[in-house]
Amino acid sequence: MTHTPGSEFRALHRPGDPFVLANAWDAGSAKMLAALGAEAIGTSSAAHAFTLGRPDMGHVSRDEALTHAADLVAAVNIPVSGDFENGFGEAPDVVAQTVRLSGEVGLAGISIEDTALPDSAPYPFDLAVERIRAGAAAARDLPKDFMLVARADGIMNGHYDIEEALKRIRAFDAAGADCLYVALPKSADDLVRICDATDKPVNALAAGPTYSALSRAQYAAYGVARISLGSTLARATHRVIYDAAKAIFEQGDFSPVGNVLPGKITDELLR
Repeated sequence: MTHTPGSEFRALHRPGDPFVLANAWDAGSAKMLAALGAEAIGTSSAAHAFTLGRPDMGHVSRDEALTHAADLVAAVNIPVSGDFENGFGEAPDVVAQTVRLSGEVGLAGISIEDTALPDSAPYPFDLAVERIRAGAAAARDLPKDFMLVARADGIMNGHYDIEEALKRIRAFDAAGADCLYVALPKSADDLVRICDATDKPVNALAAGPTYSALSRAQYAAYGVARISLGSTLARATHRVIYDAAKAIFEQGDFSPVGNVLPGKITDELLR
């Protein structure tokens, strides 16, 4: 049977019946997540940057991101989506080229945000919409199915409110985006408003105290189609490293490393 990751990925997006997009940071974490039941893998721009010893937001090049994504595509037999920040450039033509290159490395889709990196401020409304329009047109021209996710990150970054976010995702919808994503709205009520603003799938980020406390059933009731993990799993490993290293170096206490996942289990998941 022919492997068609784009079509398989699109079929997972069912409003009210969300799947989990498991964001990985290397081939090993991608293989483990797939073996544990993930239906699709996402890259994480932050987690990938961390593996390179760099901070989040605008510190990874397009070539680096594409090479990293290709490694994850090769590691698993489930769809892989790319978290590609602002598309690695301001101009709509750059976003379109990023879409084309993403299709060439085998990605099932990518997300493009409206943040004018390296700053946290958003692109002006009209430019933000034109960037998504160009990306959507490029996606439709690819030989295989490909999902373009349009992100409105201004609430998360503290630059606009829910009304502006709704205005943007409605415009992104009309511009051809396949899935809409407002990162970390202020309340669950706002998340419901986001889902109600479009007939297309909506992604929710399970991060922070509000959204990590929700169950899959609650996300389903709100109308969410996809729950992404972002950099949360990578940051959870950082918490383990931080706590263990503090105990070891400051107290001479090695007990935090006494209860680790047995190598036999890890090896089995990586086969």
